[in-house]
Amino acid sequence: MTNKIVIASGKRKQAVARANIRKGDGKVSINGTPLSEYLPLMFRQKIQEPILIAGDLSNSVDIDVNIKGGGQSGQTEAARLAIAKGLVDFSGSKELRQAYLGYDRHLLVADVRRNEPHKPNKSSPRAKRQKSYR
Repeated sequence: MTNKIVIASGKRKQAVARANIRKGDGKVSINGTPLSEYLPLMFRQKIQEPILIAGDLSNSVDIDVNIKGGGQSGQTEAARLAIAKGLVDFSGSKELRQAYLGYDRHLLVADVRRNEPHKPNKSSPRAKRQKSYR
């Protein structure tokens, strides 16, 4: 019998999260830190959402998430995306997939919006030259 390991990734703005999910006893760590010690509390709760929706499945797997880049909010969104995608792949359950989509579509579908690049010789991405007709 082989141990099943699922690797899932999630992106949000400049943050990239990679979640390793394997059979275990419900441990969740973010960059080596247990989820119970992850601060601030609001971001910890956002990361826990896909775990709570999964229910009993989350008690039988260990989740290790590595996040790089971006700010704390982007990292949180990337982590929850990676965890949700990984749990769906690990379980192969269509019911879990529908539960995630029904709760929040961004648990399984990445938000692809990015910053607009600056225009040449302009101070901001959308700066226009001021026109004077008189």
